[in-house]
Amino acid sequence: MIDMVSAIEELSGLTTKELSEMLKESDSFVLQSKTEDGGPKQVDMEKLVSSLPLHLLAVCLELGQGSDVAYVLRGVRFLHSLCELASRHTRLEQVLLDDVKLSEQVMDLIFFLLSILAHRKKENNVGASPLVHASLVAASLHLLTSYFSSQWHELVHILLAHPKADIFMDVAFDSLHEDVRLLSIRLSAMGLSVTPVGSLECRLAHFICQQCEASLQFLLLLCQQKLFRDRILKNKELSRNGGILSLSHTILKLVIPECLKGSTDLVASVSRLKAKILSILLQLCEAESVSYLDEVATSPNSMQLGQTLALEVLNLLKTAFGRKQKITTDSHNKSYPMGSVLISALRLVDVFSDDSNFRSSFMINTVPFLTQILAIPHDEFVLSWCSVNLPVIEEDANLDYDPFGAAEVALLASDNALTEAKANYSCPFRPSLSSMAYAQTRTSCVVKIIANLHVFVPNICAEQERDLFLQNFQKYLVSGSSKQSADRPNDFKASKVCTNLGSLSDYAKTLIPNLLNEEDVQLLSDFSDKLQSWCKSQVGQVAQQVVHTDTPSERKEDLHPVQQPLPTQASTPDSNMNNLPKNMEVSTPVPSINPEGSATDETPKNTRNGGSLQNAVGQDLVHLGVARTASAGFSTVSSGVNTGHQRTKMDLDPASGTVDHFKTPELSKESGLQEDEKGESSIYDDRQPKRRKRTIMNDEQIDELEKALIDEPDMHKNAILLQSWSEKLSMQAEQSES
Repeated sequence: MIDMVSAIEELSGLTTKELSEMLKESDSFVLQSKTEDGGPKQVDMEKLVSSLPLHLLAVCLELGQGSDVAYVLRGVRFLHSLCELASRHTRLEQVLLDDVKLSEQVMDLIFFLLSILAHRKKENNVGASPLVHASLVAASLHLLTSYFSSQWHELVHILLAHPKADIFMDVAFDSLHEDVRLLSIRLSAMGLSVTPVGSLECRLAHFICQQCEASLQFLLLLCQQKLFRDRILKNKELSRNGGILSLSHTILKLVIPECLKGSTDLVASVSRLKAKILSILLQLCEAESVSYLDEVATSPNSMQLGQTLALEVLNLLKTAFGRKQKITTDSHNKSYPMGSVLISALRLVDVFSDDSNFRSSFMINTVPFLTQILAIPHDEFVLSWCSVNLPVIEEDANLDYDPFGAAEVALLASDNALTEAKANYSCPFRPSLSSMAYAQTRTSCVVKIIANLHVFVPNICAEQERDLFLQNFQKYLVSGSSKQSADRPNDFKASKVCTNLGSLSDYAKTLIPNLLNEEDVQLLSDFSDKLQSWCKSQVGQVAQQVVHTDTPSERKEDLHPVQQPLPTQASTPDSNMNNLPKNMEVSTPVPSINPEGSATDETPKNTRNGGSLQNAVGQDLVHLGVARTASAGFSTVSSGVNTGHQRTKMDLDPASGTVDHFKTPELSKESGLQEDEKGESSIYDDRQPKRRKRTIMNDEQIDELEKALIDEPDMHKNAILLQSWSEKLSMQAEQSES
């Protein structure tokens, strides 16, 4: 009778090279070793190997009742070593691999072990540390390729032929999910304790992360096989009940503590985890046999989880593109590939935005992310999104999983014998060649996202969806922060968005037909044209607000009529934004957007950008037509309590699209400005019709309004209050004139 426990304890620690030498020296497949007291000891390898799977199954049944999970890990590691040696030892191959009954036991062992690890709870007293748990999940999954077949299409046929194939799928993803939860808890705790980079705790976190990645990579390679992917789509637990969505959400929520941001290998490993789970989602979403997102939508719980996940993907992109508008060498070190996170996320957003179950929520939620991309300086945008030569592209990699080395670290940790030298374990990886069309693919995703959300199919879409995405985009531009960038005080984000959209539309034509079709490009062009037209119309509204006045009748004869009627202030972006004139003569000053601005805030804020109109109070006084009069001219209100009487000239600069000054025709002539000599036209030029003057209020009215602003500093946000004051001041003006 073989002492299985002592044999496994002794032989599982030997390398394959050491085991191979012992087998060569053995007689009749019997290994010679020594007992603890130094006496001779014989191990019949045929009996040991043929009994090993069933023995480990029996131990698993007793887990939580005194049996040690670390011992099971030793047994699985021993199986890996035997499988590796089998190709070099005919006798071992016959005993281990050619026995059908033994093969069934190995498969049952893997399935049962994963089911235990998937439902590991502290109250069950299983006792596996996070390191042992993560190593055992990875080792169990990779035992399938070690024992059955390293050819993925063959392995898929073997798995799907098993009557418990669906159970395997469930427990494989669930056991990995448990590992990721343990990793998340560990990272959070390390952040609270401010763990230093390079410490033992930091190395162990990286180790767990690598084991999670090894397991996830295995599942990704399975999902790349059509038969396996189609079977997952029919799996109720994983598809309809949101098993994979839940795992994806947990992985995307992994956060590296600030104190560990300097651990490049850990940061890269977490990033690759996110890239691989996004790739699995893409594999499922792009399957042709069954619609994964339709399956998700059949359950309210999974649909809600899908919506949450979609937002998480958008947040990932917003964070990445918001931090810096291009992939930098700092975040993509060739020594530690980060994985194709951004390209996978963009492709996934393309899929979500094209799906009827998610399209409505993406109408709003994609706007801030797209604005971040489109609102960068034009030269930078062209370099990043209209070029085939990106400075740096994402580097992906596949791990070369080493079950022996991984188990060694975990077992030493479970025995409290792990040193910092041993903990400095790093699973080797093979860099994956990036696609030659990486830059074009990235750009095509943005084009398709806009096209997906802007398209209107009369027989499918409700009438209220026509131009709904455009309207949401316009609302976001209007509701953005009035504060402008400190380094570009004269730039409005909306004007940059329009300019960049035009360049993107032109460049997109070069991606036909390989990456885009003509319909996608036409939809982008239509969206760009309509947004351009709307932006121009905003200049008309701004100009009309500036010159609109209840000027006494005796002064109106000095003013020329407006050449082209402009939309009134009562016209809202919702009602008429798509029916506005497209050929306005004045460029638009458009409000800038705070990246943190909310897309749901629909209150328009017509931002002015000029030397004396830098704060919100001053801007809203201008909205109401407030300006102080003085004997030498007039001065604008640069703050809520400004009482100066300096001469100030203001005009619209149609070339730049910004509002530097506002000036009356009379003051234009006095100032002696040289715009005409420089070839730049002014909207108050004699060659163009003059607009109505703004109402000039007296000091008494100004003082009264300034006192009101002290009590109501947020008056500019209250449309009703603003209207009330406007009417009140108009009545006072009429009374004073009478």
